[in-house]
Amino acid sequence: MIYLIGITITFFLSFILLMKKGKSGADRILFAWLCVILVQLILFSIISSNKYLEFPYLLGFEIPIPLLHGPFLFIYTLVLTSRQFSRPKMFLHFLPFSIGLIATIPFLILSPKEKILVYQNEGEGFETISIIIFIGIILSGIAYTILSLRVLVNHKKLIKDNFSSIEKINLQWLFRLVLGLSCIWVLAFFADDEIIFSSVVLFVAFIGYYGIKQVGIFTNQQVLELTPAIEYKELVEPSVAEAEVSKYDNSALSDSQLKAIHGELVQLMKQKKLFLTPELTLKMVAEALEIHPNTLSQVINTVEQKNFFDYVNTLRIEEFKEHIAIPDNQKYTLLSLAYECGFNSKTSFNRNFKNLTGKSPSEYLKENKARID
Repeated sequence: MIYLIGITITFFLSFILLMKKGKSGADRILFAWLCVILVQLILFSIISSNKYLEFPYLLGFEIPIPLLHGPFLFIYTLVLTSRQFSRPKMFLHFLPFSIGLIATIPFLILSPKEKILVYQNEGEGFETISIIIFIGIILSGIAYTILSLRVLVNHKKLIKDNFSSIEKINLQWLFRLVLGLSCIWVLAFFADDEIIFSSVVLFVAFIGYYGIKQVGIFTNQQVLELTPAIEYKELVEPSVAEAEVSKYDNSALSDSQLKAIHGELVQLMKQKKLFLTPELTLKMVAEALEIHPNTLSQVINTVEQKNFFDYVNTLRIEEFKEHIAIPDNQKYTLLSLAYECGFNSKTSFNRNFKNLTGKSPSEYLKENKARID
């Protein structure tokens, strides 16, 4: 029954993506990945129910399919984080699957009766090939989990250098997706096929849940564009942090220029209080100062020793502290004051206040004997 549920959910999600207008590259990759999962679930459903006796020609094709999940996860993560990569390099990630498929040819060319006999004897005669492919699946899972997590960590750093509010673009749901798939690979060591494929069904349901909850997956939402774009080659060459250090080392800005631009930034924030804009970006501030975003990023990182996200939210918190010190403002709620200071949600306000001050808003209010609802 659970496999039927998984097949139904996967087919439904695939159909939604297929019918979606204005599909992005990420949509197409997710559609292809869901189709692969759908085929795998159907094949396993046939095998587990012993219906393979009626369809012996399908036996064997399910063996190398797990080698596809790692590459699909990695490429999907690259596209969602606005990474640039060449298509030839993309197809190289599917080489292990091709090798696995070729390795199963000796079994695929068997007669239907011989295939059934091999399955009934738990792969007798093909033990070596099975072990090699199994090891390849595990290594693939580990490698692509690490690569995907690295991309997400670099993405989070990049958006913190460009945006003052990241709740809608931090791809935390994708981080959970990566961890969920890694759990399935771990189960491959200890669990039987039924448990593994039951977890695959839950994984698909997980995709569906976040597909409905997260704006932009099954609806038309423009893919986030980051400046500067991080190229695919940086995953095997310098990291984002190393690239920044190198870039700054070669910068033509002197210490006096850095301080001068920083002074203009401080003056701008005091006069116009741009940090009160909830969706403030590095590009918006750079345009106000009439400098390049990379230059502004260097100034903030070097002088303030912060990324753009922490710098702006520190100013918002200082503004909040000034607000609650005014007796007339104590008639307002905590959340209304937080919104007035540039935060766009209670969660964002609480998290940033705690991270940047080491205290929760309620603890700070209690220490300062401020009465705010």
